[in-house]
Amino acid sequence: MLSFIKKYKEVALSSAFLIAALLFQHVFHFTGHQYFYLSLYGISYLFVGGPVWVKAIDSIKKGTVFSEFLLMGIATVGAFILGEYAEGVAVMLFYMIGEYAQGNAVQRARHSIQTLINQQPDTAVVEQGHEVKEVDAARVETGAIIQVKPGQKVPLDGILLSPNASLNTAALTGESKARSYKEGDEVWAGSINEVVPIRIKVTSTFKDTKLANILNMVQEATQRKAPVQRFMTRFAKVYTPIVVWLAIGVTFLPYFFTDPYVFHDWFYKALIFLVISCPCGLVISIPLGYFGGIGAASANGILLKGSDYLDQLRKMNVLYLDKTGTLTEGAFEVQSVTVYNGLSQEEVVSYAASLEQHSTHPIGKAILSFKNGQAFYEVKDQVEISGKGVKGSVQQKRVLVGNVQLLNDHGVSLSTGDFTKPNTYVHIAVEDQHAGTITISDSLKEDSEQTIRALKENGVKRIVMLSGDNQQVASYVADQLGIDEAYGNLLPEDKYRFVEQSLGNGNTVGFAGDGVNDAPVITLADVGIAMGGVGSDATIETADVVIQNDQPSKILTGIDISRYTQKIVWQNIGFALGIKILVMVLATAGLATMWEAIFADVGVALIAIANAIRIQYKFSEGLTFRSMFSGSQTDSQNNVPAACCDTCC
Repeated sequence: MLSFIKKYKEVALSSAFLIAALLFQHVFHFTGHQYFYLSLYGISYLFVGGPVWVKAIDSIKKGTVFSEFLLMGIATVGAFILGEYAEGVAVMLFYMIGEYAQGNAVQRARHSIQTLINQQPDTAVVEQGHEVKEVDAARVETGAIIQVKPGQKVPLDGILLSPNASLNTAALTGESKARSYKEGDEVWAGSINEVVPIRIKVTSTFKDTKLANILNMVQEATQRKAPVQRFMTRFAKVYTPIVVWLAIGVTFLPYFFTDPYVFHDWFYKALIFLVISCPCGLVISIPLGYFGGIGAASANGILLKGSDYLDQLRKMNVLYLDKTGTLTEGAFEVQSVTVYNGLSQEEVVSYAASLEQHSTHPIGKAILSFKNGQAFYEVKDQVEISGKGVKGSVQQKRVLVGNVQLLNDHGVSLSTGDFTKPNTYVHIAVEDQHAGTITISDSLKEDSEQTIRALKENGVKRIVMLSGDNQQVASYVADQLGIDEAYGNLLPEDKYRFVEQSLGNGNTVGFAGDGVNDAPVITLADVGIAMGGVGSDATIETADVVIQNDQPSKILTGIDISRYTQKIVWQNIGFALGIKILVMVLATAGLATMWEAIFADVGVALIAIANAIRIQYKFSEGLTFRSMFSGSQTDSQNNVPAACCDTCC
């Protein structure tokens, strides 16, 4: 109780003096008691009215004369002039209660973001020679080796050095179950180590971790307003001065039309009019709704870079999807190596791996994994050809590693072979001769098929898969997933052209991808969606929406949050305006008092705030669309083609 009074001391003290004033006005009577209770009303008013008048004066100094603070101030001073002391204090008292409620609601909306902030520890246990020492995480440099015990949070991004680990990434990705990691896998700051002590080689400084980037994106998102928010901000600037002039009209215009004209009565109606029309509840409940939506999305592993993108998700009716890493796992495995023109399998793989040794693309990683630590050849003049592959000088020989387009561009003919199966083929040419082909396959993500089905059921009228792989592979995967349109053999500029042609004409176009070459088309789309787990930094940087755990079904969760947020926002707008207009009419007709006005202002604001908080409750448990998929089966183990698109081939 004491902590409550301390936190809300202005309201608590004002309430105490108001109760005392009412008692001395209506219960205790003695000579001069009116001066006593008037003093008590004045003190009660100062506790809650003083801060409001300070804000009104500051607002005037900044050039905004007609603010909600001035409306409250004029209304309460007018009530005092008319002798309605209790009502004058009550208006300010309940206004302050509403302000506290708004502050608490915003704090709750920030809770999921604050949870993220708390996920990154301030200290790290660093190996220094034969000793370990706990140091400030901000001072740890890349390349350092850190240790994390079971139950502790990973302080910095890095590469796992231990044979295996089980990490809980719920705060980052919205996944409730732990994920298994093996040596060499990337681990993120904020993950919780669950089973055994682990060692990690640091790859990012404290301020550059994925978690730090997540926080920056979410916090920036709260500053980007949706169209309805921008409208309400402009509306309030016009609405408030109009209300003041209408109140003046309510006070004086009846003089010309009524007989007898009683100034006291009309002035009281005008004061009621001012209290009712205060836009604070309406204005705060709308951004609070969007803020709640952004917070709910971040708690589910979906990062939105602005409220406007929350709106765009709801309206998205055309969606283009990259294949590898978006609809498929991107966990490529080499299935076979075919050699030609006298080279051995070891030589072909070494040529390919030497050119791919610095690749971050999953196809390149698959080739490197297959080589399994064997020595690389010397490489010079390495050049990446976007959407086709890579070329360079390996052991002073001209080497090409990529798709058939790359070989065709350099006049290299393919040797006879069966390349008709729905797999990804990485061709290697040495000294302008086809030296070998590496066959690679991928698998569908667990929720890809159900996601496509549910997207169609949720208003996305056109779903198109765009792939850099050959048309046969693209068509095969599309058939597996139930996608009606699929285009293969596409370069990044081809994907860009497809999306560009769909823009406008009433469409809201989305594109989801992960590769570095997807960055331009993600920027172009109305809703650019990046798979944040496997996605390149450039793609994540340019995206409007980032899916942290790479599950396509999170797009559906985002749409669900968007629609629910929109429903809450418009409920608040309709309810607040409806009640205010109703009580304004009643007040003008003499059928409403200051107490009804207080309800129409503060009561409506409190109800709207409580309604906005529902977003947090609905999605606080990491709600996903898994329930929509009940009863359906997936075949994630079936080998399906890998995309030959971005940096490898």
